[in-house]
Amino acid sequence: MIAWQNLDTLESWKKLEKTGKKVSLPEVLSGEAGGARVREYAVDMGGGLKYYYGAKQVDEEILSGLSALAEEAQLSEKYQALYEGAVINTGEKRLVLHHLTRGQLGHAVEADGVDKRAFYTAQQEKIADFARKVHAGEIVNEKGESFTTVVQIGIGGSDLGPRAMYLALENWAKANGHFRMEARFISNVDPDDAAAVLKSTDVSRAIFILVSKSGTTLETLTNEAFVKDALNKAGLDAGKHMIAVTSETSPLAKSSDYLAAFFMDDYIGGRYSSTSAVGGAVLSLAFGPDIFARFLSGAAEEDRLATEKDARKNPAMLDALIGVYERNILGYPSTAVLPYSQALSRFPAHLQQLDMESNGKSVNRNGEKVNYVTGPVIFGEPGTNGQHSFYQLLHQGTDIIPLQFIGFRQNQAGMDVDIQGSTSQQKLGANVAAQILAFACGKEDSNRNKYFEGNRPSSIIIGDQLTPEALGALLAHFENKVMFQGFLWNLNSFDQEGVQLGKVLAKRVLAHDTDGALKVFSDLLGI
Repeated sequence: MIAWQNLDTLESWKKLEKTGKKVSLPEVLSGEAGGARVREYAVDMGGGLKYYYGAKQVDEEILSGLSALAEEAQLSEKYQALYEGAVINTGEKRLVLHHLTRGQLGHAVEADGVDKRAFYTAQQEKIADFARKVHAGEIVNEKGESFTTVVQIGIGGSDLGPRAMYLALENWAKANGHFRMEARFISNVDPDDAAAVLKSTDVSRAIFILVSKSGTTLETLTNEAFVKDALNKAGLDAGKHMIAVTSETSPLAKSSDYLAAFFMDDYIGGRYSSTSAVGGAVLSLAFGPDIFARFLSGAAEEDRLATEKDARKNPAMLDALIGVYERNILGYPSTAVLPYSQALSRFPAHLQQLDMESNGKSVNRNGEKVNYVTGPVIFGEPGTNGQHSFYQLLHQGTDIIPLQFIGFRQNQAGMDVDIQGSTSQQKLGANVAAQILAFACGKEDSNRNKYFEGNRPSSIIIGDQLTPEALGALLAHFENKVMFQGFLWNLNSFDQEGVQLGKVLAKRVLAHDTDGALKVFSDLLGI
């Protein structure tokens, strides 16, 4: 029997709280013992990646306590319940099935009268067939010309994840002969966003993907109208340039306005949808369906690791436990995601939505106020750019902010040059290694302006190269980490009521149903 309990009611948590322990990183990372600790505090996470947490403020006593917490909180049992079709999304009374888009972890899950794994696989096969026909020139524009660009129209999870995944693999695909079509993205309802994309795209040779589960998303439908207007003004039939990713019950599902429609369902939240048709259509068109399949394989490998009951062998669970320890016992308010890979330039933005929309809650699964802090603020930029931006605050600011580094031994493009005795890739790696130790150990100096306190904890995920498999494992790691943290805080990590209120008020503004301050702000903005 699974028990859903608030974090502060668990005996293992109360015991951890009483320790109030903060490990001294300068002490544990010094000398040969520090090197041994880094090698020991590591766990494989699929896709050729490894998670290193030796620069976190944990030791064997704390890790033992966190393992006991994972057991008492029934993290493994709750994960199993989720992937085997329990109604985990209590706010919307829905199953949570994004794991099924990349593999079958437990027994078959049936919903809406169908086997859901078979449903997702069928959509992937349908997308693959469509992509291959586009690449082979069997699906062309009115002039018989092949399509060269794919443009995704969507917002939130229909944009952030797929955009981050595309950018992550673009250079790799070009270097390895897998680049098929350029992808562009329109998300913001600001007309300058759509205009910029359309002005720099040959619309006559572009396929536009409209992504809206309900078929009613205001921003997305507004941008669709913007695109259709541009196509019509160019003398093109919009119906021969557009496909839809939507639910089977939406008004878009059987519309003649689209070349094809691919389906998703209510059991996959937007921020968890990159491995569904939401990411599948654009990534399969851009790189080919075989590359998308490899991406899914990497995610499935990490999902399997997340079933491990031993927290020390489960990278996502371990990452989640340490994060909750930092947030709720050490009192750290934020987490910085710092990929030392330009390909992951938009990955922190995706993780912002994934984490903050999932666990930015102050009530538990039953709608009851919780008495502890929950999700941290997530932000980040690629290294080394971030070093010349906000690292000053990270090193010497008044808040301690845990850091999540990501690094690779090889670049994607296969291009580099030796300058002053080292390559660009070596310089990149040297910077991330140096930053980890600088944050952890600090620097003594009688000049307080040059003094670094240290004890700034970090972890790092390292792989040989950012491949489709590595990217899939990286994505799934953070999805599962967020899920495990939601279980620990007893939250519903799968709805997002905080997004809705502003939408309701915006409709009132557009209908001129306003008074008081809302009317004044509307008038000031010229509405």
